[in-house]
Formats: sequence, structure tokens, C-alpha cells
Amino acid sequence: MTKLQGKKAVVTGGAMGIGLATCKRLIREGCDVTIWDLNQEEMDKARKVLEGMGGKVFAYHCDVADKERVNELAVRAEKDMGRVDILINSAAFVRAGKFLEIPVEDSVKQIDINVNSMLYTIHALLPGMMERNSGHIVNIASGVAIAGTPGLAAYTTSKWAVWGLTDVLRLEVMAEGKKGVKFTSVHPGNITTGMFEGFKLNWLGRIIYPPVKDHDVIAKGIVESGLKWNIHIVCRPRGLYNGILMRGWVPDFLFARLVLLFGVGDCVKNYKGRKGFIHSDPDAE
Repeated sequence: MTKLQGKKAVVTGGAMGIGLATCKRLIREGCDVTIWDLNQEEMDKARKVLEGMGGKVFAYHCDVADKERVNELAVRAEKDMGRVDILINSAAFVRAGKFLEIPVEDSVKQIDINVNSMLYTIHALLPGMMERNSGHIVNIASGVAIAGTPGLAAYTTSKWAVWGLTDVLRLEVMAEGKKGVKFTSVHPGNITTGMFEGFKLNWLGRIIYPPVKDHDVIAKGIVESGLKWNIHIVCRPRGLYNGILMRGWVPDFLFARLVLLFGVGDCVKNYKGRKGFIHSDPDAE
């Protein structure tokens, strides 16, 4: 088991939701934490909370889809903390709606923030980990990366990409003999508050894949399973692991019908979550 005491972490989207819950757990483990977030007001609140827990915290306003800003802050994080041992890519953006019913620009923005930002953050911070042969990168994917979700086409696409990116980078560092550099993809199910408030499966779907009560359930999976025990794929609820097995064993036509039977086709009907944004955004309506 990996000890986290004294580790230095960067958490994108660390002002709210999964990011903030993970920061709290990292502080309790004795880590120093740097937060990057677009929402300055929430980030200021988060910093006060984390410092009140006794943590050493750095916080910077950051649009993670801005490569130059990410590169600038990567250098800053290494100066502030001495090095970066852990990168948690938690920042995300979602706009619910059928693919043809939302502006294509919203779909592109989801790819920029959910995928391209990870290319920037990892490209900036992985070299130091490779040089030291030590580090852990955790990318937040989603349960929708296991089964596609109508009404979340671009978001689903982005989270499949996150899973694939995490998997191939793990293989690349293994091929380089850098056994000390680890990768984890995290697949949250339906969290009932925050970004996905109102997202809901039918009664059968909720029995098979029960909702996640709060963000700390995911944060616990990140810290306890991902970082401490180096679990490569972390699913919460754990029933999502069955979805991965079903993908391999159940014929596609039957898998699709099962997914729809669980209510996936109408799951965004009553979607509310933060007007579709995980960060405040000047263009939000």
C-alpha cells in the first residue's frame, strides 16, 4: 500500500464536487494540494475550508482548456510544492440534450474541457514523474464510458476518450520500464447532487446501479483504491464493473436492449445539474 503522507498533488476542478471531496481526503492524508479551477468564488471558499483542516493549499484560477495557462501553472506548482507526485484530472463540463438539439459548439467545448485539458495537464506534469520514476495520475472518466447514454453524446464520447487515454498511457510507461508511475481511471455512477442532479435511471436501473449518495464516495474510491492500492479502474457503485464484463460477453444487440431497459433512454429527462456546468462560465445562460 502506498503511503500518501508528504505527497504533493494538483487537482483540477478542485473547488467543487469530486475535486473538492478528493482534496479534503488528500489533506487528511497529509498531502500538500494545489487547486486549479475556473470558479474563483468557489475556489476561495474551498481554500479556506482546506486550510481550516490544517492543509497547505495553493489555488489558481485556471481554464484547463488553455494550454499556455496549464503550462504556466504546472511550473508554478512545481515551484510552490517542490514537485508534483499526484495529478487528479477532475475538471469537467457537461451540457445535456440530444446531439442534434444542442449547439455543436457545446459538444466541442465538452471535448476541449473533458479530454484536451487532460492532454495538456498530463503533458506538462508527466515528464517530472517519469524522471523520478514516481507519481500517480488519476483521470475522472464516468459510468457513461461503460454504456453510452442518450442525451449525453458529447459527454459520453469525452469520457470514453478519458478511459482510453488512461489505459494507453499506463501501457506506455510500463513499456518504458517506469514501474513507479501509475495511472487510474475513475468511473462514477449517478451522483444525486451537483453536476448530475436530476439524472435518473428507472426503478430497475436503480436496483442494478444504485445512485451514489455524495461526492465523497467517489473521493474515497480515488484515494483508498486508486492512490493507495494502485487499482487501475475504480468504479462506484461497484456494480459498474459488471457493465465492463457484459460488454465483453453479451452480444451488442442484447446489451443495448438491457441498457434501455434500465431507463438510460430517458435518464436526462429531468436533468438539472448546475445549469449543465461544473464551473461558473461567463457564457452560461
